[in-house]
Amino acid sequence: MNQPLDAAATDPKALGLMQGFPPPPEKRLTLNDGSNLQFPKSRWGLSHVRQTGPSVNVRRGPNAASALPRAERDDLDAVTFTTMDGRTVSWRESLDLNFTDGILVLHKGKIVQERYFGALKPELTHLVFSVTKSFIGLLAAMMVHEGRLDPNQLVSAYVPELAKTAYGDATLRQVLDMTIGVRYSEVYVDPNAEVWAYSRAGGLAPLPDDYAGPRTIFDFLLALEKEGEHGQAFAYKTCNTEVLSWVIQRITGQPIAEMISERIWQRLGADEDGDLYVDPMGTAMAGGGLSVTLRDLTRFGEMMRLGGQFNGQQIVPEAVVKDIETGADQGHFAKAGVMTLPGWSYRNMWWVAHDRFGAYSARGIHGQALWIAPKADLVIARYASHPVAGNGNSVLDHVSLPAYHAIADHLIKG
Repeated sequence: MNQPLDAAATDPKALGLMQGFPPPPEKRLTLNDGSNLQFPKSRWGLSHVRQTGPSVNVRRGPNAASALPRAERDDLDAVTFTTMDGRTVSWRESLDLNFTDGILVLHKGKIVQERYFGALKPELTHLVFSVTKSFIGLLAAMMVHEGRLDPNQLVSAYVPELAKTAYGDATLRQVLDMTIGVRYSEVYVDPNAEVWAYSRAGGLAPLPDDYAGPRTIFDFLLALEKEGEHGQAFAYKTCNTEVLSWVIQRITGQPIAEMISERIWQRLGADEDGDLYVDPMGTAMAGGGLSVTLRDLTRFGEMMRLGGQFNGQQIVPEAVVKDIETGADQGHFAKAGVMTLPGWSYRNMWWVAHDRFGAYSARGIHGQALWIAPKADLVIARYASHPVAGNGNSVLDHVSLPAYHAIADHLIKG
């Protein structure tokens, strides 16, 4: 489908994607051929995970949804800023540049802007990709705080099956902060990168007719080999989150979806159930399979901004949140060469900016973001379906990060 790469021309409504009963063949998208995640069809697929792939429910529970008060403003769209590549752009223009599906700005606990584009609606969940990692890291950090996990213990002490893999001599802390030496490439433009082998094992990428590789996430992890040394440098690799997920599921005897539901989702007072992609064996894709509504992701971010307290209760220990906000070794992070994130670090699977706003974030490919700025009393949640996948050195950062800073400065001034 040869559409111009701009938000208006690739709007799923304009393209007529998945319209009709049944939709015309050229307007359909499915998991079987991978079209649900291929741009521009992804602009519909990311907002309709329940219809395009196997998932497990992240239950919101029987309680009423928690309040998100509104104090909407009409002055944010005109806020201008300079992008990292020197362009002058307005906040409203930035939303189209990033192929935004939904944006919610929460200032001092009140919604000041909430908008939906394309196929997304307030009640629909949207795939958050690697924002999922921050949920898993938070669960593990909570278990460390409770004394159920020792960050200095070898991963293989918790999951002996990993003893002969790249993780045999790795500590839990090294996994949490992604300083693992493992042969795994996250370069999406390389068809031979291990991220695609992971996707095939997880059931999110089509299997070639002659496929003989792993067919579950567990089998994929058991085949990973060591490359380099642990604890020397930050290296963003999704397989680390899957290892961490295996550890906490082994310790608790509980599936990830249930843990997120019981320890976070129900206590937040979420509006809607979440969804979590599962592999052919029913194992959750902890590295990037979560889908939640924009409002519920915002609730999660506000809970973190408030030091783990939300909906009348302490959901996450304040010390756990403070540890994330403090960050990790910036020298380790610098070795990764993420030019758009100078001075950052990575702690418990959260990205920490070390900036004047005290900002830290959860990030996912194609433009998913939860940006938390405690010193600006600000949470920004964004969903997008940008054609470019990537986290480090992402084209989205050139626009997004200056945009967030401009909105924070604008709201601080009143």
